[in-house]
Amino acid sequence: MTAHSPDLDAPRTRVRFNPFSAEFRNDPYPLYRQLRATEPVHRTLGMWVLTRHAEVRAVLHDRSFSAGLIPNLVSRQAERLGHCSVAQIERLGRKSLVFTDNPDHARLRGLVNRVFTARSVASLRPLVTRIAGDLMERAWRAGGLDVIADLAAPLPVAVLCEWLNLPEDMRGQVGPWTHDIRFLLEPGMMQAGDFERVCAVVEEFAAAIDAVLPERRARPGPDLISQLLAARTAGGDALTDEEVVFVCIMCFVAGNETTKSLIGNGTLALLRHPEQAALLRRGPESVQAAVTEALRYDPPLQLTKRLATRDIQLAGARISAGEQVLVCLGAANRDPAVFAGPDEFHLTRTDTGHLGFGHGMHGCLGGLLAELQAQVAFEYLFVRSADLRARSREVEWQDHSFIVRGPKSLPVDVWRAR
Repeated sequence: MTAHSPDLDAPRTRVRFNPFSAEFRNDPYPLYRQLRATEPVHRTLGMWVLTRHAEVRAVLHDRSFSAGLIPNLVSRQAERLGHCSVAQIERLGRKSLVFTDNPDHARLRGLVNRVFTARSVASLRPLVTRIAGDLMERAWRAGGLDVIADLAAPLPVAVLCEWLNLPEDMRGQVGPWTHDIRFLLEPGMMQAGDFERVCAVVEEFAAAIDAVLPERRARPGPDLISQLLAARTAGGDALTDEEVVFVCIMCFVAGNETTKSLIGNGTLALLRHPEQAALLRRGPESVQAAVTEALRYDPPLQLTKRLATRDIQLAGARISAGEQVLVCLGAANRDPAVFAGPDEFHLTRTDTGHLGFGHGMHGCLGGLLAELQAQVAFEYLFVRSADLRARSREVEWQDHSFIVRGPKSLPVDVWRAR
């Protein structure tokens, strides 16, 4: 397949962008298509909304667009709601890879990259396979499962708990802690009570991990915490204990919901395209292609924000320093200027360049781990299982986040392959 130019003959009607609506949650792609064709750099809700691949990629690549917007929004929202004791969550935001700019980001990334290598992630395949296998054994015995609640949600939490080798008494708390802390990624949705809860959870989560550090420093092992403590640059620089704690917390916050939705979105796409699922079953070597296409076709992270730090002209629009920019990754991944037949789901697709993991220096650090977990999940669901049938044609989409897209539940019938 080869990409072609977008249809520029679409009627130039004003499009209302509302990412909070039920219509957008159920299917954002018609609205993305309208915006790409009529107003690809769209001014609304006090920000610029970008929907074409070229502009989205350009902003993600341009380091003058700051990723430090969220910590500032957390502070402003806390002040607006009259809740000012947010020092711990502000520090988490300002010292996390997700929200830092250079030079702080380059330093943190350089150290953490020494641990999150392709080799270290590949070594986790037996672990991921074992955990997914245990979950699927239950499903096969029961004759079905909810792909979200019974596989996609517990898998990434269990994998990270094992990789960090967290104490057993912590593991049951990590999922709820992570769900609460992820509200920091969308501070505009937080109310006063949310700040109270998230502050308490961050302090509790941070204290629990911090308590593990002395033992790992004294008796290091192959776990992620030991590796982060041991990471050194050529000049001898290392992560502080607080930075290690925050990296561990953000592994869960940034990697749990997105991996869950990647597995859910990909499974749903394969169920809705049975010819592609059959292709996967006939050639299990296509599992990586299925993951890559799922990331393009319906990426879990749909939207992310940046802050312009200088005046810039972008596709005929003037974006001023201090203005917010919302980049629509889901829209960029359906841009017909880059992807042929962008609304079609094809495992044999040859055009590349999806932005499902972002791009540039803030490209997803845990992308390889998310891909690995989705690969193993698809292998169990579509290769090791004899059949997979959705119990309903209707899908209810999660509504606790407007930047992440994924099914709330996905009940299916399933049997083990003989």
